[in-house]
Amino acid sequence: MRKRKKYLHKKKQFERINHYLSQIFLAAALMLLCVIIGIVGFMTISGYNLMDAFYMTVITVSTVGYGEIQPLNFWGRLFASFLILTNIGIFTYAVSILSRFLLEGDLRKMLEDYNVYKKIQKLKNHTIICGYGRHGREVLSEMIKSKNPYVVVEPDPDKVKILRDSGYYFIEGDATQDHTLKEAGIEEAKSIVITFGEDAFNVYTVLTARQLNPKLRIVTRASSHEAEKKLYRAGANHVVMSEVIGGVYMATLVFQPRAAEFFQLLSSIGEDATIQFKEVMYRNLKTEFKDKSIKNLDLRTHTGVNIIALKKPDGKYAVNPDPEIVISKGISLIVLGDSNQMEKFENVALSNLDEQ
Repeated sequence: MRKRKKYLHKKKQFERINHYLSQIFLAAALMLLCVIIGIVGFMTISGYNLMDAFYMTVITVSTVGYGEIQPLNFWGRLFASFLILTNIGIFTYAVSILSRFLLEGDLRKMLEDYNVYKKIQKLKNHTIICGYGRHGREVLSEMIKSKNPYVVVEPDPDKVKILRDSGYYFIEGDATQDHTLKEAGIEEAKSIVITFGEDAFNVYTVLTARQLNPKLRIVTRASSHEAEKKLYRAGANHVVMSEVIGGVYMATLVFQPRAAEFFQLLSSIGEDATIQFKEVMYRNLKTEFKDKSIKNLDLRTHTGVNIIALKKPDGKYAVNPDPEIVISKGISLIVLGDSNQMEKFENVALSNLDEQ
């Protein structure tokens, strides 16, 4: 059963290639049919042998004008005229297909898409970005900066062209469909970010993603509180209301401009960020940093970072945690530091970054 699912998955991916090839085969088949009709017609109507009928058909459909092998009667000339008129349409169609495939880059696109698909199939613990709009572009930019593996799912051909020309990993298709998310490697993905502008698309995509991967971390956007509730019920882990966040930030700029500027500094993500956050799970700490109090860890002295918060096993957060709290199983740390301090912290305290 599992092998069959894998086969169907690959079969869906090759449908685009089959679409190109079917058009070429159709053009070739029509031209071959035209030649066969010409041979049969000239042999039947004018009494040509096989070789003469083939030769007459070729010079007729190609309109080279070499002349008749032997004079044609009325019905022979009528058949030759029909053959020429019919072939004009077939020849034009065949040339348009071949020129588009070879000269306009369809062959290159097909090969590039296939190479990207093969690379996507090797990804693990990656993030799927659904939608390449203004929010999707920002998410992709941060993924690239932080060197996290990703796949973009986008149905718009114009945006797909941008993704292809930029060399990004992408899947062209509808993210609400099972086969599209499977092509994006959802079964091996760590998270999915759904950025569509319509709440209905976001809800359908959340439902599909949660069904295909129950352990997936799902982040999506919403335009209203009503949609936010539906998205959480559908299975989203986090729902972002960008308009609300933007409004709060603008209000803060009015009443507390310096605090807002500092918040913006803290919100910068990626390698170029001056100050960085990092979530650290208990299982990723080295043995010597487990089951010890924050005070005894003394991370600030060893690495320069500060533990500004921690998430307890019950899901609650403790801000500026008590130094006597012991880092036990189920606790996650939120640490803060600059890029150099964070790099030192990773080298000193972490044992398995891939599971972050």
